[in-house]
Amino acid sequence: MQLTNSLTMKKEELVPHEPGKIKMYTCGPTVYGYAHIGNLRSYLMEDVLEKALRYEGYQVDRAMNITDVGHLTSDGDTGEDKMLKGARREHKSVMEIAQFYTDAFFADCEKLRIRRPDTVAPATGCIQEFIEMVSVLLEKGYAYLAGGNVYFDTAKLENYYVFGNQSAEDLAVGVRDSVEADGNKRNKTDFVLWFTKSKFDGQELKWDSPWGLGYPGWHIECSAISIKNLGEYLDIHCGGIDNAFPHHTNEIAQSEAYLGHPWCGHWFHILHLNDASGKISKSKGAKLTVSVLEEKGYDPLSYRLFCLQSHYRKPLVFSFESLDNAANAYQKLTVRIGGLAKGGQPDREAAKPWQEKFKEALANDLNTAGALTVLYDMLKADLDDGTKRFLADDFDQVLSLDLLAAGERASQPAGEEVPPELAARIEALLERRAQARQAKDWPAADAIRDELAALRVVVKDTPQGAQWHLE
Repeated sequence: MQLTNSLTMKKEELVPHEPGKIKMYTCGPTVYGYAHIGNLRSYLMEDVLEKALRYEGYQVDRAMNITDVGHLTSDGDTGEDKMLKGARREHKSVMEIAQFYTDAFFADCEKLRIRRPDTVAPATGCIQEFIEMVSVLLEKGYAYLAGGNVYFDTAKLENYYVFGNQSAEDLAVGVRDSVEADGNKRNKTDFVLWFTKSKFDGQELKWDSPWGLGYPGWHIECSAISIKNLGEYLDIHCGGIDNAFPHHTNEIAQSEAYLGHPWCGHWFHILHLNDASGKISKSKGAKLTVSVLEEKGYDPLSYRLFCLQSHYRKPLVFSFESLDNAANAYQKLTVRIGGLAKGGQPDREAAKPWQEKFKEALANDLNTAGALTVLYDMLKADLDDGTKRFLADDFDQVLSLDLLAAGERASQPAGEEVPPELAARIEALLERRAQARQAKDWPAADAIRDELAALRVVVKDTPQGAQWHLE
């Protein structure tokens, strides 16, 4: 597997510390609001990478954090605490907000067929690990106390800017908010490991520590959670490009200072999803979520296909026109697969060259567009339908486009007979659901959808209204 390493900006072979096994860490969400589709592009491509590694035969152990404390909107004690901001906005406790949006995040992941990592660790469950790591950094002289807080001393490092080949714009992301000078710091690049004195008097979550009642800085959590769950050597660390500096830079600094040896040699960064005005983000007030796409009549897997058509190392420009093209492509693809005859045994020898082509595309810096080309070429090739169905299902271990099941739905006769009584009941439920949605009574609308699901009714909302069929 050859992947671009953000540390060197070169395509390099991914060589695991332990042969045949991959230790993989991905930065998780800060759960103060719904994930927008720009966030989800990163998680989707990390999901493809994990599945491609498994397809290649590696045993993958993947961990991810959930940031439910300590994420400020800048890396000094400036801006707002994102979790506290969300709690105040919705008049709930921080932990209520965290649980609600964690559940919402994984619901979106399920719709996009993103596999849940083997380990998911909320930051609030790892406080003792953070305290232990900060204590060791103090003992080793890599950290210092000032103004009641504990800071990492970047002057102790020979090379702090490990991602020195990032663009000025990428590096500026870490200080994108107005930054107030922190007089406690020895160096402007120093960062907080543990807060006891903060501008946030209303901070809800605090814990006892050797330095007083306080809470962890954002960067410490990923290092401690990774080391706790994956060990001292990490094979690959993933995340969005906006995390490269300062978050991942700080992770490397504190992890290697704590461990005393190199920590992670390969970094996998996904570039932004943009629209015509620039990067799609929560801070811009954008509300493009998976639910919004569904309300507009799009299957979430059309968005997955849209992402797979582009390379993860390139910015991806979103528009509804381009999503329409992906939706049409997805419909045609599933109709094509749904039309394959069932029941034939696959010719596994004939399938092997296609499996090798698929692996080659993925091994070439996760070339998902190339992998899709292999799928399309295979469907046009001189192979029997049983072999084509087998290969489509085989490739779907990585693509996760629900190809056979979606093909089954696409191939259902348009005039499928439904008992009149059942059809009338379904139509009545759909009318009630439409009224609830118009009144923005979302709990009632969701309850009706659950009732329809119990009747094996699959509902698809389109701009022309709700469409349905039986599973």
